[in-house]
Amino acid sequence: MKKLLFLSILFCAQGFAQVINTDAIEQTAAGNLNKQLFADSLTSSFCIIIKSEVRAHKHLKHSEHVIVQSGEGVMTLGDKEFLIKPGDVIFIPKNTVHSVIVKGKKPLKVLSIQSPYFNGDDRVMME
Repeated sequence: MKKLLFLSILFCAQGFAQVINTDAIEQTAAGNLNKQLFADSLTSSFCIIIKSEVRAHKHLKHSEHVIVQSGEGVMTLGDKEFLIKPGDVIFIPKNTVHSVIVKGKKPLKVLSIQSPYFNGDDRVMME
C-alpha cells in the first residue's frame, strides 16, 4: 500500500497532460475570481475574471503571460497604457509594475500563465 501511495504522489508531482474548458468558468462572487487551472514546479496558470480592476503591483521572482478571452480593459505596463481586447497576448517581465481597469459592462476574463510557479509570495502592491 505504501508503494502505491508513493507512486501516486510521484505521478502527481511529475504532472500530466490535462484539458480544461474555461468557457465554463463564470463569475460567482462579488469581487474578482482567480481560479488556478494547472501548476507544477516550473509554472502555474489561472483563469481570472476581473469585475472592475486589478490594482498596480509587480512580481519579484516571475514573469507572466496574459491572454485576453473576453471583455476589454486598459492595462498599464510600467509607464505605458494599452487597450486590451479578446485575442491579445501580453507579456509582463518580472519587476514590471502592471494594473488593469475594465472598460465596458462585461468583466474582463483572462488566462494568466506565470513562470516559475506562483504562490503569491512575490507580489508587491504599489501605493
